[in-house]
Parts: sequence; structure tokens; C-alpha cells
Amino acid sequence: MNAQSLSLVRDQLAVRRAEAIQAFREQRRPDTLLAALRRNADQALRELVRLHPLPVGAVLVAVGGYGRGELYPHSDVDVLILLRQPPTQDDTNAIEALVAAMWDLGIEPGHSVRTLEDCQREAANDITVETALMEARWLVGSRNLFQTLRTTMLEQLDPQAFFQAKRAEMQQRHARHHDTPYSLEPNCKEAPGGLRDLQVVMWMAQAAGLGHSWREIARSDLLTAAEFRALRRAEQAFKRLRIELHLLAGRREDRVLFDLQPALAAVYGFEATRTRRPSEILMQRYYWAARVVSQLNIILMQSLEEKLFPLPNEQASIIDDDFFMIRGRLGIRREDGFERNPALIFRAFLVMQERPEITGMAAPMQRAMWHARRSIDAQFRRNPVNRRQFLQILQQPRGVVHALRHMTMLNILPRYLPVFRRIVGQMQHDLFHAYTVDQHILMVVRNLRRFTMPEHAQEYPLASQLIADFDRHWLLYVAALFHDIAKGRGGDHSELGAVDARRFCNEHGIDGDDKALVEFLVREHLTMSLVAQKRDLSDPGVVHDFAERVGTERRLTALYLLTVADIRGTSPKVWNSWKGKLLEDLFRQTIEALGGAQPDAGTVLAQRKEAAANEIRLIGLRDESRDNFWNQLDVAYFLRHEASEIAWHTRHLYYRVDTPEPVVKARVVGQNEALQVMVYTPDRKDLFVSICRYFDSRALSVQDARVHTTHHGWALDSFIVLLPGQDKDYRSNATLVEHELCRALLSADAPAPGTLPRRSGSRRSRFFPIMPHVELQPDERSTSWRLSVTAADRPGLLYNLAQVFAAHGISLNMAKILTLGDRVEDVFIIEGSALGHPRAQLQFERKLLATLELEGSP
Repeated sequence: MNAQSLSLVRDQLAVRRAEAIQAFREQRRPDTLLAALRRNADQALRELVRLHPLPVGAVLVAVGGYGRGELYPHSDVDVLILLRQPPTQDDTNAIEALVAAMWDLGIEPGHSVRTLEDCQREAANDITVETALMEARWLVGSRNLFQTLRTTMLEQLDPQAFFQAKRAEMQQRHARHHDTPYSLEPNCKEAPGGLRDLQVVMWMAQAAGLGHSWREIARSDLLTAAEFRALRRAEQAFKRLRIELHLLAGRREDRVLFDLQPALAAVYGFEATRTRRPSEILMQRYYWAARVVSQLNIILMQSLEEKLFPLPNEQASIIDDDFFMIRGRLGIRREDGFERNPALIFRAFLVMQERPEITGMAAPMQRAMWHARRSIDAQFRRNPVNRRQFLQILQQPRGVVHALRHMTMLNILPRYLPVFRRIVGQMQHDLFHAYTVDQHILMVVRNLRRFTMPEHAQEYPLASQLIADFDRHWLLYVAALFHDIAKGRGGDHSELGAVDARRFCNEHGIDGDDKALVEFLVREHLTMSLVAQKRDLSDPGVVHDFAERVGTERRLTALYLLTVADIRGTSPKVWNSWKGKLLEDLFRQTIEALGGAQPDAGTVLAQRKEAAANEIRLIGLRDESRDNFWNQLDVAYFLRHEASEIAWHTRHLYYRVDTPEPVVKARVVGQNEALQVMVYTPDRKDLFVSICRYFDSRALSVQDARVHTTHHGWALDSFIVLLPGQDKDYRSNATLVEHELCRALLSADAPAPGTLPRRSGSRRSRFFPIMPHVELQPDERSTSWRLSVTAADRPGLLYNLAQVFAAHGISLNMAKILTLGDRVEDVFIIEGSALGHPRAQLQFERKLLATLELEGSP
């Protein structure tokens, strides 16, 4: 009979659930659905207890979110089975039967079994348990025992200790989410600016006896009417988003994943514009809501702290007619001060920058500034006082980044710079940026600021040295603010941003060379990175052309500083010391080029040979022994390799110029962040394929490749590779690579096409794919071809391309491998008879495109 009754309860539960979800799809009212699902679960559990009774005198209690009266479509149903005394064996059997029936019913319980004493002990030791019990709600069983629980927990609750514990818990949670609401796949429940931040304030207010709803809290003067409305709108928006995520994923899912963003945008009815995807519009709305929650969370937390921890004889320190300091925070003396005199908005940030003892803004002042943001209109922007103060904020020796971040959070900066407002929360689907456009911009400013701080000098010694001697380095912050400001508009964002930067300079009195510098930096902010990472820096012509484009040493220095800060601000995965070395090499070579006439290849060759010869003599090697090896090398080799590389090659090869056995050597380069691998062996058709196949089997990421053939037919190839994942033991791996790669090259079996396992690219590259692009052009001297490849990265890609080269008889002279997160932009210098025949060339290009489009090996 129980089985039939249980089946009936399960069917009724499913029907009522489906009806509630259907009503939500028609009305889109989050609270109505959450309450309906909660009532549905309540009814089912009460009917279930009639079939599987509780132990005598026990009570079934809803706790956590379910106790609060909210149940999301795929959330756990959190319940407490509260007993009067420790369970007997019969009690244990009854409880096990009840919990098993919950699972049979289709309810996923998060359950605990405790006595009153257990609850007291657990709540004292675990703030999560104490919080869950604060929201306890009676379901079925002993009402007296439940009321005793409520009374006991209330008596045990210490509002001050609870506040401190929840604040510490929140800080830990924020740290797990990198202290930003602007992740590209945010967790709408747990991330900063999400639902949990609202719930934390609610719990703290309840503990302090200030109310059990936002309306009650607003009556306690913690919230203004406008803040109450903004908070309620944000809360409803996040509740609906979490519901939609659960329904779309068909499971408990609180992350706004790339996979789900397009479908979510369709649910919300967003449509594509000329320059933006529906999912980008969706996420921008998300970030705006998260920012509102983050700001209100800060204000409410400070207000609660002041109520819970009043200081005896608390005295404010008067700063001037407008501001005072209390508890180390800046306050405004008149509540309507910002509205009466909007110029005080920027002056407040200047006061905080000028006084190190001020650690932040008092809650009433933040509230006043947030409400006064609407005063920032066209008239405010035209006011010369405000323009002068904004530049002063950028020119201060401390607090620049903090001020800009705070101004963004309070919606001050987006209102002052309308072009900045357009990129707040703007997604970047280029596969290597990890932040929204506005957060990336602030990150670049932060990186530039770090160059000026002695405590960070060890990170980028050259950048720290250069910025110390750079006149008016605050101009770099202006360039950073505008370098990506035109993203998402369509067209060349560098050119459009340069126009915006010029307008800003004109309006703010930045003129002459300074204005020209800012405009140049915004327009050319990608140039140095592209030249360093995609062009052959051993070619004097490349450096000469770049030097002509830069024009002056001041511009070169500024562009170098901005480029390093920009690359570092895209994603933690994008920067490595090898890229830093390429930029530094280009900087130093361009300095030389700017100081004299056009570089002469003969002079460069002689200087490089002489520098390499001096290094070799230091190890006691005679010139005759060196020349035995050097005579097999042409001019291109010496121009393509640095003196230290030439010396390294010579030291290991001078005595085995004609060796039939492969020679493989590896050494650590950079700041223990890369391996340089040299391969010397008689050349053969499948050599590059074999080397790439080995690198891929070890998941080594190739960053640079230089392929050379000696006069007598030996291959002398050099690669820069990175270890996979978190492995940083380059020294041990150097020996391993030498041994394994040498053995692989000695293998009699040539690698067969397609023998690698099929492996897909990253999830992000699948849901925001980029169109593969191949461009093949003859070089200026018509002796080789320049192949540019752009595609989403995936394991085995370089090996796949090497197979295509081999199949079409293409030989490789050089490769510049540029990996930007999940995107690759590679350049190859290639030769081959097929390239001289239009039909064969077309077949080669089509095969390359087909390979780039595959999710695995060709």
C-alpha cells in the first residue's frame, strides 16, 4: 500500500511542479515560482511523513534557502530531523526509511539528524550551520520542540560575533571568485555582486534585530527608498537568472556558462545588433546589476558595522568646510553636499589620495555620492574645475587605481566619460581576454602604476627603470583609459579610440606633444606586440620599419610600457617571460635604430659574429675549431640567431659537424618559464613533423621555431617551448626532453598522419568560435612565402599543420608561434615548388583551412 501511495505522491509532485514552471514561463515572476515549488515540496514531505512517520516527539524542519521559503527548480531540499534525545536503533531505521523515500519521491534532500544539544554545539562551531538554523521553518512534527529550537538559537546568537564571522566568510568567498563580479562566466549565486551578497546582509540585519525583509530593513534607516527599489530590482533579476539557469541546464547550475549564454539571451528576448551578440547584451546587463549589488553591499555592511560596534565618545576629525574623517573613513559634512556642489565629487577622491590615513569612504558619503551621480551631466563635464580635478586624480602619487575603481563602482567614471559607459560590462569574445573591457582597462592602469612602485621593481626591472625617467607618466594612464574604449562599436577600435582620446585631450587642455603622444599610443597600442611576436627581429629591415613608425625614443618608451601593461592585463595565461624577452629585444634594437642611420645587414652580421666569437673564446675553444662548424652556416643563420644562441650551438656542435646521430640539447631560458630546444641531425622530409609530434605527445606548447639547413644538408632547428599546466620544473624536464626527443628521432617509424588521438579545443573556443583564416603572400625578395594562420587553439594543432606541410612538399624556414589564451596567430616562412603553381597553392590553402576547422587530427 505504501508503494502505491508513494507513487501517487510522486505523480502529484511532478504535476504540480510542471504547472508551477509553466506559470513562470507565462508570467516570469521569480518569487511566485520559488514559493510554489516550496509549497509543493512542503505538501509532499508532509504526506511522506504520514507514510514514513518520524521518531516519537521529533520534528521535521526546513532550513537554509528552503527554510527561507525559496526553492529553485533543481536545488537541494535542506531539512533537519530534530530529535528530543539521541536516536535508538528503531529511530535510525525510521529515519533511513524516510530519507530513502525522499529520494524515491524525486526530492534531493540535504538532510541532517540532530538533537537540540547537537544544534547548539554545531552552530557554535560552524557559522554555516548557525546561518541555516536562523531560517528554520516548521514542516511537520512537534511544534513545541521546534519552538524550543528557535528560542535556544536566538538566545545563543551573538550579533557582533555573527557579523564578524559572516564578513570573514564573505571575504573568503570573494577571494575564491578573484574578488571581481566581472568574470566572463560568473556564478550568479556565489560570486561578488551575486545573490549571496544580498543574503549575507539580510542575515546580518536579522541577527542585529533590524528586520526579516528588505522592507523592514528599509524602515530601520539602513536603506533609502531609492536603494530599496534598486536592491529589489537586482534581487528579482538574479532570482530569475538563477531559475532560468536551472531550467536550461536541467540541473543545479548557478554559473552563467558560455554554453548557456546564447540560450539565456534568447529566453530574455535579446536580439543581435550590428556589432554585438545577444549574449553580450545579456552579460552587460548582468554586470550592471552585479555592480549595483556590490555597491549596496558595501554601504549596508558599513552601516551595520557602525550600528553593531558603536565607538564610545566617537569624535569626527574636521578636514575642511566640506569633509571630515571618522573611523579612518572620509565623510561629507552636509548630506546634500554633492547635490549642492557637484564639484565636490572629484575633490572627495583627491582628499583621499592626499591623506594616507584615510582608508575609504564612510557609508553615508558613499550613499550620497551614489545618489549624486546623476549630477554628472553635460554641464558637469564642461566645467573647467571638474576637468582639472579629474586630471589631478590621475597625476597623484598614490591611490590612482583605487580612485578609478571606486569611481567605476559608484557609476561616477562611466557618467563622466560617456564613451567609457558604453564598455562597462562589455564582453570580449576574442579567446584571450579574461575580463570585461572596463575591467581590462583598469587592470592595464594598475599594471602601469605597479611600474612606478619600488616594491614591484623586481617584476619588470626594465619597465620600472624606464618609467622612473619618463616625464609626465600620467599620460600613460590616459592612453590606457582609451586604448580599448571603442571595442564593440564595429570598425578598427584603435582608430576610433584615438579619435576619442584626441577629443578628451582637447577638452582637458592636453596639447602639443603630450596630446600627440596619447593619440599615438591609442592608435598603435597593438603594433609593438604584433611586430615582436609575429615578425623576424633578426631582419634589420623589420626593426628599421618599426623605428620609422615609432619616430622618437619617448614614443618608443611609452609604447613599450603600455604594451607590457596591456598584455599582462588580458589574462594570467597570456604573459610569459619569453614574450617579455621579445618585447625587450625589439625595444633595445629600436633604440639603436633611432640613434643612427638605417641598420646595415653586413654590420649587424659582423657584430653578431664577433659577439658570439668572444663568448666562445671564454670557454677555451680555438677559432679553427669554431670555423669548422661556422663554415657550414650561411648569412641567414647568423642574422636569425642571437650571439648567445650561436655560441650555445657552437659549443655543442663544433666537434660533430658531420655526425649521423641526432644531437638534441635543451636549456632553461627566461625566468624559468621556457625551454630552448636545439635539434641537429641530417635533414629529412618528415623531420619537422616528427619533432612537432613529439612536442605534442608531451603537451609542450611551441612558442617560437627557427628552422635552418646547413650547407652540407644538416638540419639545425631551434624551438622555444612551454611546459603544460602548472609544471615549472624546467631544469629536470630539459634532460628528459633531450633523451626522449633524441630517441624519437632515431625511431625507424615515421609518424603516420592521423595517429594522434582526437582532442577538442577549449569549451570557450567551441561556444565562441573564431573563423579560421589563412593568408599566403610572397616575401619582398620572392625567395620564400609568408603564411599567416589564425584559428582557435587546440592540442595537436602545430603537428596537424606540419603534416599538411609535409604532404605538399613545403619546407619551413621559420615559425613565429603566438598563442593568446585560446587563440593562435602563427606566422610561418615557407618554401616549396607547389607554391609557385596557382592550382597547387590553392589546394594547399584549402587543406590548411580544413585542418584548422577540425576538432582533432586531420
